[in-house]
Amino acid sequence: MSWSRRLIFPFLLLLLPLGGCRVSYKLNGSALDYSVYKTISVGNFPIRAALVYAPLQQTFENAMLDYIQRNTRLQTIVDGTNSDLQLEGEITNYSLSPQAVGTDAYATQTRLTIAVRVKYTDNKNEKNDVDQTFTAYRDFDASMMLTDVQDELCRQISEELVELIFNSTLGNW
Repeated sequence: MSWSRRLIFPFLLLLLPLGGCRVSYKLNGSALDYSVYKTISVGNFPIRAALVYAPLQQTFENAMLDYIQRNTRLQTIVDGTNSDLQLEGEITNYSLSPQAVGTDAYATQTRLTIAVRVKYTDNKNEKNDVDQTFTAYRDFDASMMLTDVQDELCRQISEELVELIFNSTLGNW
């Protein structure tokens, strides 16, 4: 065996055990101790905004429930009186505002903003309780009709709000 092969062989033997090691971080998982927390109650999120788009409530609630079920092992229950965790709130803002103004003094972009006030109650540890408003928005071309983009924008904004809420409550960030 040549001297180069003699050097390479031990080096490869040293690297072999390292091949199975890796560091991974999961940034969307929950920070819950499942020996303590077993159930969560997710209440309705009624629309209390001046401008109302009725499908938004169902879109947001479904997104919240789906995200919790995908990212935790909590059992969702309907009656929150006996749950370990409670999540409830209301949609407090649904508004449109002009953003970018063109040379003709008309808006070229419109912003749809949605805000949700959330009350998160940890029935095992009140230090984890959260009462906070979360806001997200999307801009769209002002030449488009809101009715043409509303469903998709509401879905996107709801998903962002759900992630913000999850990270602040169940994710314990």
